[in-house]
Amino acid sequence: MDLSFQAPGEHNFIRSISPQGITIGDITYSQSLVLTAHQLLTNWTPQRFEDLQATDLECLFRLEPELILLGTGSKQQFPPAKFMMEFYQRGIGIEVMATAPACRTFNVLVAESRQVLAALLPAT
Repeated sequence: MDLSFQAPGEHNFIRSISPQGITIGDITYSQSLVLTAHQLLTNWTPQRFEDLQATDLECLFRLEPELILLGTGSKQQFPPAKFMMEFYQRGIGIEVMATAPACRTFNVLVAESRQVLAALLPAT
């Protein structure tokens, strides 16, 4: 699914998402990603929703976003309540959705200059 054909400005944007991966700019990534307006981390450990551990959240919190979009793969899956409490206790918003909607939402929010972070699991 193509999301954007033109770079909207001086920030990261997701151009498309498919079973082959997520295209940011002109590069397609098939692994999990952590993405902000100006950072791209390609070494986020979990590759499937079932792999997600509480320790995987620490690198997200260190980036100090106001909102985290958690893309859980091809379908929406909610982490345990204890994971969700970590976000609320730190005052960080969290939205959990399938990866494709998380990509679309990221593009909209980053274009609005929001301090958003997308933690995206592959949508395969």
